[in-house]
Formats: sequence, structure tokens, C-alpha cells
Amino acid sequence: MSPTTHLLISWSIANTANVYRRERALVTLAGVIPDFDGAGLFLDIFQQGSEQPFHLWSKYHHILGHNIGFCFFLIVVSLVLSTKRLTSGLLVFISCHLHLVCDLLGSKGSDGFQWPIPYWLPFSNAWQLTWDPPPVATQCMAKFCDYHRCNFIYTLPRL
Repeated sequence: MSPTTHLLISWSIANTANVYRRERALVTLAGVIPDFDGAGLFLDIFQQGSEQPFHLWSKYHHILGHNIGFCFFLIVVSLVLSTKRLTSGLLVFISCHLHLVCDLLGSKGSDGFQWPIPYWLPFSNAWQLTWDPPPVATQCMAKFCDYHRCNFIYTLPRL
């Protein structure tokens, strides 16, 4: 799913509670940062014609940041950095899991098929989440923000 969609959804979650700007930023980042493992796409494009391409995006996207271990890491970071720890930790948990749900709803791998999400990593690789619905979440969030006249640019959380 689009990082823009993840940003809009996690920003919406961050604004559901009465928290400070720092907590809103942490919750918003928790919904976007699992896609850091997709940065390998740029190296893959750069290496496209070589004899030994990296294949970082196709091998590691949806593995490093899309699991319960990374979600726990983000919760610990939010507990350390926030003032309203319980609320912030809960919102980070929700935001991180909504990222996974959105990727199940609207992400396809480089081969055109659903990318499985290894939810229990690093503890186990036995259970993989997959689903193949139509990609409509971005359009739904855009309509939601348009309907509620969300002024995203001027309400971004500041650290």
C-alpha cells in the first residue's frame, strides 16, 4: 500500500486521543516506518542490468518491519520517548497493526501476487498473513479526509 495512505491513516489514529505533539509524531511514524525495508527498491533499480542484482526489495520488503517484533520495538521506543506512556503505547500498537492490515488489503509483491506478512517474526516464521482483496483503502481514506475537511498540511505534529 502507498506510504501516503499509511501516513494518513496513522495520522488519523494519532489525533484520536488527547496527546502531545511528540506522541502524535511517534504514532504517525509507527504507521509509516515499517516500510523502511522497502528502501531496497532504489538499489534494485540501480542494479537492474547487472549480472548479480541485489533483489533487496523483493527479498526483504514485508519481512524486517512487518512483524510483531518490530511492533514491540516501536512500542518500547514510544514508551521511552513519550509523556503519556500508556496512551502513546496503545496508539502505536494500533497504528502498527493497522499498517499490517492495510498492507494485507492493498499490497502486491514484485511478482504481482500477495506478499505474505510473517507476523510472528522474530519468534516464529510458522504463521504468514495473506489476503487478496481489491485495493481501495487509499481512495477510502482520501474520501474520509475530504469529507471531514482534514487540513493535513497545517496540523502535522511538530517535535
